[in-house]
Amino acid sequence: MPDTEPDTGPFRGKTWWIVGASEGLGRAVAEALDAKGARLILSARSEDRLNDLAAGLTDARALPLDVTDPDAAQAAVLAAGDFDGIIFGAGFYEPVKATDWNAGAVRKMAQVNFIGCVNVLGAVVPALLRRGRGRIVLIGSLSGFAGLPGAVGYGASKAAVMHLAENLRADLKDTGVTVQRVNPGFIRTRLTDKNDFRMPQIMEPDAAAQEVLKGIRSNRFSHSFPKPFAWLFTVGRHLPLSWFQKIFT
Repeated sequence: MPDTEPDTGPFRGKTWWIVGASEGLGRAVAEALDAKGARLILSARSEDRLNDLAAGLTDARALPLDVTDPDAAQAAVLAAGDFDGIIFGAGFYEPVKATDWNAGAVRKMAQVNFIGCVNVLGAVVPALLRRGRGRIVLIGSLSGFAGLPGAVGYGASKAAVMHLAENLRADLKDTGVTVQRVNPGFIRTRLTDKNDFRMPQIMEPDAAAQEVLKGIRSNRFSHSFPKPFAWLFTVGRHLPLSWFQKIFT
């Protein structure tokens, strides 16, 4: 049920477009935004999963999209119409070590996680600039802060997304378009089920979604979670890389 907060904030009555809404964190974010009274546009490749999600929400519609197709991204922006904010969380993950290189998986992570983001933003940014308002939220990762073992492809693609958010923040200042990034740690999904190592402070998708909304509501540029695990990455950026990587090996 929608909450009863007196202020509308960035959610109630606003239209949010979630790219990567069919599974995991994106699905949980859609449900959390629905509970806040937002109208939703739901995108991912799986139309069936999107329709299933939309059917259980108050005001949501499915807009299937393959983010790796730039023409499809342009068409999706036209189909989306007017929206107040977009959350780009489409992602692919496969654990890959350099000693066991999986070229196909690495390329796919780059294509979906980063190039997909570029494709969508290439259509979204001009649209928001024409309106003179809007909010762009990019889902990064704690793994994007530093190179970690067994994360070839994923960490680099998320680092690129996080760097892109910084570029956007600089260039879109004073345009009416707000840019934010949210950097989660481990979230229990079908993707992290592939891992065979201990994942500190792994979160359920519902709890992680609340952190995403917390980051958006804060209006801060960058929000990393969960704490205190996220602090390790904040401090780790100032440590010699050999020391930081030793923590994870």
